[in-house]
Amino acid sequence: MHSVGDYTLLSVLGEGGMGIVHLARHEPTGQRVALKVLRPQIVGDEEGRKRLAREVGSLQRIRSRWVAEILDADPWGPVPYVVMRYVPGRSLHDEVAEEGPIRGRDLHWFSRCLIDAVAAVHDGGVLHRDIKPSNVIMEGRTPVLIDFGLARVADDPRITHTGWLLGTPGYLPPEILRGDDATPATDVHSWAATVAFAATGRPPFGRGPSAAIMDRARRGDHDLAGIEPNLRAVLDVALSPDAVRRPTVAQLQAWFRDPSLSIFDTVSAVDPAAARATGGAYGTGRPVVDRGADRPVAPTAPLVARPTPFEQEDDRTLVEADPTLAEPQRESGGARFRRTCLWLGLALLSGAGLAVVPVLTAVVMLALVGLLRGLSLAGSVHGERRELRGARWHDGPRLVIGTPWHLLRSVPSTIVLVLWAGGLALAAGLLCYAVSAASGVTLYVCGVVLATMLATGPGASRVRGPVRRVLSPLARSTGRWAVALLVLAAVAIYLVLRFHAHGTDWAPWHESPFGSAF
Repeated sequence: MHSVGDYTLLSVLGEGGMGIVHLARHEPTGQRVALKVLRPQIVGDEEGRKRLAREVGSLQRIRSRWVAEILDADPWGPVPYVVMRYVPGRSLHDEVAEEGPIRGRDLHWFSRCLIDAVAAVHDGGVLHRDIKPSNVIMEGRTPVLIDFGLARVADDPRITHTGWLLGTPGYLPPEILRGDDATPATDVHSWAATVAFAATGRPPFGRGPSAAIMDRARRGDHDLAGIEPNLRAVLDVALSPDAVRRPTVAQLQAWFRDPSLSIFDTVSAVDPAAARATGGAYGTGRPVVDRGADRPVAPTAPLVARPTPFEQEDDRTLVEADPTLAEPQRESGGARFRRTCLWLGLALLSGAGLAVVPVLTAVVMLALVGLLRGLSLAGSVHGERRELRGARWHDGPRLVIGTPWHLLRSVPSTIVLVLWAGGLALAAGLLCYAVSAASGVTLYVCGVVLATMLATGPGASRVRGPVRRVLSPLARSTGRWAVALLVLAAVAIYLVLRFHAHGTDWAPWHESPFGSAF
């Protein structure tokens, strides 16, 4: 393990444009902290280190349960670093990916806590300027804002001209994309975009190339479908491309205290320019410091799509900055072909099994169908419940306890599927008997037809779904796919050799229940 100052680095928590964040232990006290080792480009020369010291001095005054505040820093050491409160938990992006969108009261709580975090940062006299899902850590159901104000440390032409991404398109407002300076309205826009992602599980300005995302942001073309009407109306005005139309932080806090208020009436009753000049957006009268705060902002300038420094970024850099911008991966044609081969291999193996040990193979196949259908039904109910009201701590135990009931619920439709598949398999067997096919060939054909119909008949989607989730990861990798095929081939060869050595084993019967026909 390495040490930095009085801190022992335990593991890497993440990496960003400004540096690498480590989980560390403060040796004198044993306290666990998040320690960000800053890149040399960020601090640079003595002037840069002085600037970092001034910034950290002001940021250390911020204290809020909704913010991972700065505890310590050393701008002058051989390795400059900043120490923040360690927040155990997943980022909002990972939480939504694992648990689904946040709903109902949990969404109201999340939105209110996050706007209170923004207010706390502003009360410290700085702007955040990079609010996004990967900068929000979920401590249970409570959001904690990280990396507040540190973007200003990197606000230097020597850095911005070298391609460092000081924000994520999709969570940055149009005025920043135009190259204007950040204002309090900047954080309001980013807050709204982050809340929209939490509520829907998708970026409000969509995914895809960075230029397309920024163009939609400039035009205010956002997607808030699925959010409850009152909050959707608030987010709609907060995501306005015109900064003057956005509510202030204080107005948003007031709305969350009393959602019966109209956010539109509140916004129209306040002069946004006066609020920015007096710090009224935060209810404290304290000015917010930023490099552009001393000159007027022209939010009414036409939103012309012209090149910005962000448009020179590689789209992969944007995805690394915030994974919510990644385009959902589409399965390649090769992967589909490999998965089809695996499906075919399973069908052929089922036929071989039915030819060698027909009773045992049929029992195993039908039991697997019933089990897969019941588990799929339980999973669907579990997912729909989370989609409706968000994740809860008791979802896992409830899923386990409720699974037997869902297995029982699936029995009638499973019987229909089995009768359908069994009838067609029997028809195939009768055709083989009519042409005087050997008993082994007849059983083999019956097995292949039975397996195929169990995967394609009425209600078979609940069989295909769980099996596909196993086969798809194997098909994406040629190596794993080849190993899976070798395993299937090895089992098939074993069955063929056993058939040639012993014929058909009708256990638990000593001989075929169909008499001389088999």
